[in-house]
Amino acid sequence: MEYPIVVTYLLIAVTVLVSVRAFADDSLKRKYMFNAHDVVHYKKWYRCFTHGFLHGDYMHLGFNMFVLYMFGENIEKIFLIEFGLRGYLLFSLLYLMGILFSTIPALIKHKDNPGYNSLGASGAVSAVVFAFIIIMPQAQLGLLFIPIPIPAYIFGPLYLLYEYFADKKGGTGIAHDAHIGGAL
Repeated sequence: MEYPIVVTYLLIAVTVLVSVRAFADDSLKRKYMFNAHDVVHYKKWYRCFTHGFLHGDYMHLGFNMFVLYMFGENIEKIFLIEFGLRGYLLFSLLYLMGILFSTIPALIKHKDNPGYNSLGASGAVSAVVFAFIIIMPQAQLGLLFIPIPIPAYIFGPLYLLYEYFADKKGGTGIAHDAHIGGAL
């Protein structure tokens, strides 16, 4: 039996709705974005998940949702083929754990920095992309800094290296460590 793609589209819809609402309501964004200090010192653990449904602007939102659409459909379909109806749950868990794991580096690094904030689905999207890389290592990929398609098993390590060095360099306003955490 073939099951329809549901979770990918639901995640996109919820993320777009919440992000657009937060664009118009800065207090909503401030309340739910990731802040390691608030998580650790004020036990606001929900922020380890809610930040994944918020974005800084339409470009940030559009890019993350485009990549989720491109890879999420494939991974959700594979999970449904392999696991039947449990595939919905497993794909949802992959995404949510990607959100959670994307916060671990910042929790360690910024737990005493009340000024550090981050938001976005990039960590969860990285989890989906790396699930694709693991499942389909021979697939040809090319994004951003790699204009020529290359095998996924080469793309993955190059992506992680790029994120590592971009994180070390700093100054980009992008939580590169979240991309690494989600991917892992």
